[in-house]
Amino acid sequence: MKHTFAVLICLTVGFFSCQKEYDREEAENPEYLHQSVRALNEIIIHDIFSPPVASRIYVYSSLAGYEAGKFADSTTQSLAGQVKWLEQLPKPEAGQEYCFPLAGVHAFLTVGRALTFSEDLMDEFREGMYKEWKQKSGMPRDVFERSVAFGTTVGMAVVEQTKTDNYKESRTFPKFTVDESNPSRWQPTPPDYKDAAEPHWSKIRPFVLDSAGQFLPPPPPKFDTSKGSLFYQKVEEVYHVLEASNRAEREEIAYFWDDNPFVSHHAGHVMFADKKVTPGGHWMNIAMLASRMNKADYVKSSEAYLYTALGLFEGFISCWHAKYTFNLVRPETYINKYIDQDWRPFLQTPAFPEHTSGHSVISRAASEGLTSVFGNNFAFTDTTNVAYGRTIRKFPSFIKASEEASISRLYGGIHYLPALDLGLLQGKKVGDLIQQKIRTRRKEK
Repeated sequence: MKHTFAVLICLTVGFFSCQKEYDREEAENPEYLHQSVRALNEIIIHDIFSPPVASRIYVYSSLAGYEAGKFADSTTQSLAGQVKWLEQLPKPEAGQEYCFPLAGVHAFLTVGRALTFSEDLMDEFREGMYKEWKQKSGMPRDVFERSVAFGTTVGMAVVEQTKTDNYKESRTFPKFTVDESNPSRWQPTPPDYKDAAEPHWSKIRPFVLDSAGQFLPPPPPKFDTSKGSLFYQKVEEVYHVLEASNRAEREEIAYFWDDNPFVSHHAGHVMFADKKVTPGGHWMNIAMLASRMNKADYVKSSEAYLYTALGLFEGFISCWHAKYTFNLVRPETYINKYIDQDWRPFLQTPAFPEHTSGHSVISRAASEGLTSVFGNNFAFTDTTNVAYGRTIRKFPSFIKASEEASISRLYGGIHYLPALDLGLLQGKKVGDLIQQKIRTRRKEK
């Protein structure tokens, strides 16, 4: 009997000594958040969401990821009370141990899953990552389950907030009416002549803007078909933009920042399409690259994604209001009608009005957010498009990257220069407002 008891003690001691020690550093590794952002990017590409809709997915997912994970740092504060419509979100139970980065990632993925279509892809990714997370960290089962449960609670609370932002209602609003009698107004463009995308996006509830028209930019130059007129001159800039000696570089820049989620190709009776990252997905990836370069922890990384996503979301609301307010014809339509019927832009013209440039507005707004997190002169190498067979580009700052994203639309033949210049100013105003109204850190006393 004594011998049996001794054997049991030895077996018990041996069992627990073989258990992997809880590696808290691995448990709080921000790489799991970065992997989750990449997975959401890929699902958004797969599901072919338009750029404005993609920005909505990013901002609510990032909000949840920040709010559930911020408890890892006692200097953080909630956006509830800063965003007027955001109600108080759930808090962790006092006296219990959590892995808050895990809770944040789970909240991020919970919202991402709810707002996309490919739930099976999200589930497959999540299960595989969680298996790796548990194995590498040795996280106790109760801590893991408690953290996931808290992430679910926060995530679902954010999902509830999405139900009141007017998105669902906007799906039933009437299509945009094309005014074919007015040559200054937007017309569908080849090759698919698609309906105008998201004409009612200005009706989506913002986080910080007082209204969609808060930063309505100046109007474009007056439409004119007379040679020598200001408008004609701006059209000619587009028409001749690739005749410069640095044409190859301009084409590379245009291609690098294309970010059109669905580019169709027609060969006879055959049509096929390229799926690519959205403009917002490109900037979320830049946030990922910067976070890795900075060796940012979970909380700082989640702040980078949150500020980036806020810039994207508010930027699209502001820009889309301007687009459908001015309802300006695209260069392709004007040039084909008044200058050269065979001309085609280097990039495929997106299906919405011209003024202002979406890339210009959202890139500047996002870059302002990233600058607030990482600093003014944060140099980085953008490898976002390597996965799509493209080149890399290096930038001395986020602001410089936003300026190149903006001018790329002129090089691509899809925007007039005023839409770019005014769009950058519009995006800066949006970005500045976010910085004025949103603070993720408590003020030092």
